[in-house]
This record gives sequence, C-alpha cells and structure tokens, in this order.
Amino acid sequence: MFTFTIEQWGAWAPGLDDESHWREWATSPYCPFPETGTLPSTHFLPAMQRRRLSPLARMTFGCAWPLAEGCAPMPMVFASRHGETTRSFQLLSDLAADEPLSPTAFGLSVHNAILGQWSIIRKETEETVALAGDTDLLEHAIQEACLLLHAGAPRVLVIAAEERPPRAYLPWIDDVPFSYVVALRLSAGSDWQLSLTRSGQDPVSEHWPHPLNLLRHLVNGTSSWSHSGSTRHWQWGRAAAS
Repeated sequence: MFTFTIEQWGAWAPGLDDESHWREWATSPYCPFPETGTLPSTHFLPAMQRRRLSPLARMTFGCAWPLAEGCAPMPMVFASRHGETTRSFQLLSDLAADEPLSPTAFGLSVHNAILGQWSIIRKETEETVALAGDTDLLEHAIQEACLLLHAGAPRVLVIAAEERPPRAYLPWIDDVPFSYVVALRLSAGSDWQLSLTRSGQDPVSEHWPHPLNLLRHLVNGTSSWSHSGSTRHWQWGRAAAS
C-alpha cells in the first residue's frame, strides 16, 4: 500500500480553467465547451520559449507551473497514454507527402520531450519520469511519485495530460473526449492511500477520463472508491478526519 498527501492540485480543460469551474463540474459533470484552440496561459515564459511548446506542452506548463512556483526544485512524473499524437501525426503526414521532416518537431515528439523542456526552461536537474500505459496509468504515476518520496524527495509533481487526437485517430482513441490536464503536488504523508487489491473484477466503464474521476472524488470529499483497469483492481481512500 502507498500513502501520500496531496498538497495542491490544478486542472485545465476547454472552458474549465479555474478551481470554481472544476468544483461546479465535479458536482454535475458535463462535456466542456468545444475546443477552440484556447490554451492555458503561459505568460510567465518568454515568447520564444512559448512558441516551441506544443498544445500538450502548453497545457502541462500552464497547469504545473503554479504548483511549482515558490517551491524548491522537485521531481516530476508525466503520465500520458497518447502523448504527442498530434505532432507525430503531422510528421507522418509530411512523410507521406514526401516533404522534409523537421528535426525539431521530431525531437519534440518523443514521450519525454515535455519533461526535457520543463528541465531546460526551469533550469532544474531533478529526476523526471515519463510514463505511458493502460487505463490505470494514473495509479502507476502515483506509485512512481511515492517511490520518489520514499527515496527522499520532499515533494513530487504528478501530471496526467491528454490532447484530443487528430480526427483520423478518433475511431481508435475513445478515452479522450476532450483535451485535459490534471496536476498534483504530492508529499510524504498518510492522508491518502492507494493499494492493489484482489484481481478478478471486470473493468468498469467510466464516462470520464480516469484522472478527472480522481478530481471529482478529490473535490467532492469521497472517502473511498475503487478503479478497475484491464488486468488490475485498485482501491483508493483518504484518512478519516481525527
């Protein structure tokens, strides 16, 4: 069993860009406004650095930066099932059209590119972990963060982010109804518990992406709940108030 404390959280989706919006959404979830290209503000970055960020990177920076501001450098766990699908699709399209590929675009399409940009821009050398996985990817990200806390890190940033895929992929990618990012700043503690329980339960179909369901439980004060992936069953809970 892993135990931890969630010190602070942040989230973004189209039309949901502050805590009051998310608290309203958690009470009565709905599909946000259509994606219009509006992204979280990254005004804290120089214009040249902003231009190099993909939409997924801007989402990550815009949501994670406030959680890191004023804190000592900390490790970061970035979890995304699909990663830079949009950038990769553009590279494939250029290749199919016999157009030259951009070395910069190729370099920034790999799964840990956002972590590299984060380290360079913030001038931090803390450990970073990039994960891709199944429907219980969030649980694995939390585990990685807990292991970093156990190894001595005072705090760890956990980011779960997905960008709405290109139209060509929609028949196969059905777990990203809209772009979103959830950021958590974790520290050592026992406020929250996560454990792998007896297998055998069938996966439960969730209407909303799993990281957003966590946010719902977090905001609504749910005391415990479970989540079934394709091969694993997880139990979440928070410590009872003393």
